[in-house]
Amino acid sequence: SIYVYLKQWYQRRVRGNPLKLRYQIRNVRERIAKNLVEKGILTTEKQNFVVFDMTTHPLMDQAQKQQIIRKIQDTLLTRWVNDPQRIDKRALGLVYLAHASEVLEQAFSCLSDDDYDLAMKRVRELLDLDPDVEASKEGADEVFWGVVASFFK
Repeated sequence: SIYVYLKQWYQRRVRGNPLKLRYQIRNVRERIAKNLVEKGILTTEKQNFVVFDMTTHPLMDQAQKQQIIRKIQDTLLTRWVNDPQRIDKRALGLVYLAHASEVLEQAFSCLSDDDYDLAMKRVRELLDLDPDVEASKEGADEVFWGVVASFFK
């Protein structure tokens, strides 16, 4: 299946040369930042950090950020279903990406204590899922679960 193929391809590339992973991730970040600049969501600025210059990409409009935060919160709180196969794949992908980027704490900072605890419990449930099992279920998106497996295994 395509899930197994993608998982094996990714693991071969990382196992073949683990030092390439950091390079690949940096290239992905640069491409994503470039696309977001082209769409007008981010800007490009040069900042001087004592010894070296660094390119940063601050947000142009906070509304986009708030919209994404609301979508993550809604997915985990108001639109939650116990079956991950029935959760919108884009929203589910946002949750996984936010976790991998370590920004969930920030996204949940405005929630009440009870909502925060509930959202974090549901994130933990999603992270505890076995992508291999989820990919093998009928109607599952194998590519999606292959990507999840490559990030979290």
